[in-house]
Amino acid sequence: MSVLETERLTLREFQLDDAEFVRQLLNESGFLRYIGDKGVRTLADARDYLLKGPIESYRRFGFGLYLASLREDGAPIGMCGLVKREGLADVDVGFALRSRYWSRGYAVEAAAAVLDYGARVLNLRRIVAIANPENHASIAVLERIGLKFERMVRLSSDAAELKLFGPAPAVAPA
Repeated sequence: MSVLETERLTLREFQLDDAEFVRQLLNESGFLRYIGDKGVRTLADARDYLLKGPIESYRRFGFGLYLASLREDGAPIGMCGLVKREGLADVDVGFALRSRYWSRGYAVEAAAAVLDYGARVLNLRRIVAIANPENHASIAVLERIGLKFERMVRLSSDAAELKLFGPAPAVAPA
């Protein structure tokens, strides 16, 4: 079932049938470098990741990470959605694309649509994002969708520092 559509993309809830795509995505070098190793090596690992991650999030919160695919042919290209993490007060927008789809504007398109969906449909008052400080491409996406750097954060005491981005402050009319 489609959650939302953009000009070029469809975002829908993950299903267990998406396990092979998830296994591939989570093992791409960019994912491992900038997001982290989720330990997903087999189809069983990928199904477990889906059950305990996105699918559980849909049940608990009514949102989660969604499969992003091309509208023209249905090819899966990545994931984008909203995540409620331990250690972070606000819901955050997250995304990851297969490397062959980088630098085509898909991340901006998907993340902007998810941000709008979270605010307009889910009535989330504040949506943030986190990024590895070395992930300049993702930081550029966050800035393009209107988020601004706020501060450095750690999701847990032993986790690496991440950049936290939040909505730009509203400017009062002069």
